[in-house]
Amino acid sequence: MARYHIETYGCTSNRGESREIERRLRDAGHYRVEGADEADVAILNTCTVVEKTERNMLRRAEELADETADLFITGCMALAQGEEFAKAEVDGQVLHWDEVPEAVTNGECPTTTPDAEPILDGVVGILPIARGCMSDCSYCITKHATGKIDSPPIEENVEKARALIHAGAKEIRITGQDTGVYGWDEGERKLHRLLSEICELEGEFRVRVGMANPKGVHGIREELADVFAEYDELYDFLHAPVQSGSDDVLGDMRRQHQVEEYLEVIESFDAALDYWTLSTDFIVGFPTETDHDHEQSMALLRETRPEKVNVTRFSKRPGTDAAEMKGLGGTLKKERSKEMSAAKREIVGEAYADMVGETREDVLVVEEGTADSVKCRDSAYRQLIVQNASEYGLEPGDFVDLEVTAHETMYAFGKPV
Repeated sequence: MARYHIETYGCTSNRGESREIERRLRDAGHYRVEGADEADVAILNTCTVVEKTERNMLRRAEELADETADLFITGCMALAQGEEFAKAEVDGQVLHWDEVPEAVTNGECPTTTPDAEPILDGVVGILPIARGCMSDCSYCITKHATGKIDSPPIEENVEKARALIHAGAKEIRITGQDTGVYGWDEGERKLHRLLSEICELEGEFRVRVGMANPKGVHGIREELADVFAEYDELYDFLHAPVQSGSDDVLGDMRRQHQVEEYLEVIESFDAALDYWTLSTDFIVGFPTETDHDHEQSMALLRETRPEKVNVTRFSKRPGTDAAEMKGLGGTLKKERSKEMSAAKREIVGEAYADMVGETREDVLVVEEGTADSVKCRDSAYRQLIVQNASEYGLEPGDFVDLEVTAHETMYAFGKPV
């Protein structure tokens, strides 16, 4: 888990994005510290309203880069004038705010603390179903904090889900280091059974399944896909981080799965579902990654066309085996990350563009946005923004039919019908 320091400048929108970044980091087990010198990573959410502000942002970025090992820069200046940080030779990554939480985790599993309990955040209920994982990834420090999978009984997790629903949860987020291996410590993967029982609970709600490594999902891929197809309560969304398109690199990462197994998981979901979202992660610049390995990752990205992609540049974590490997140069990692991120934006943008003109039924309003807007999720967990929400009387927890009217790269706009 990482200690993070975050600084936010500018408007209410920036502050809202920072709150969402922090919520995701907290869900993954990371924790905030006040001083950058105490942090493993620093996050700078920038403003660029006037030239003086721009100069202040560059100066603050330089200071933070000197104080922490990793700096992530987001916000208005980062997106509009990202090249200015490179010109100033600031040692930091410029990212869209939505990419920051995954970048902080460095491709590692999220960390659930020993005393993790369900929490209700607005209409979102967060349900940790287990602690630990069955992996031994060479780059991951999380395993030192969590150990092997420890799965509470299905009945216990179902009761926690019921309590969240009774407390007002409309979206239940199933979380864990690796949800796909839930129950493996007892000799049986049980995620599909757990999801079935949660979906049978009374109430109107949706369930989002958190990260599940391809190896864990592979053994129950058909059973799991069938459960997704059966229950409308489940978002048709799967986060299966492949991390590389090269079997050689996956072996060096000790990822346990091979590319073919990842593809077989996708095939099973394609067969069971007409409309669903594939989310995955890639680590670029792993120490043993060659040009050919990177080309294989790019090819896999273009072949599978996931609608949500987290691209992370490899960075060493203390105490891991990968930290002892001779690393690649920062310039090379940056170039590979830039190439993959550009392809990602093209693929994701096309997915949202294809939605324009269509109607999405029973879309859940999840939370308030900025400037009288609300953020919603459709059946495949794709994000829809409704502007002027007060005119329609929309509030978090409502279900609404939306006509998709326009799109940006990472989300679409909808209007109630």
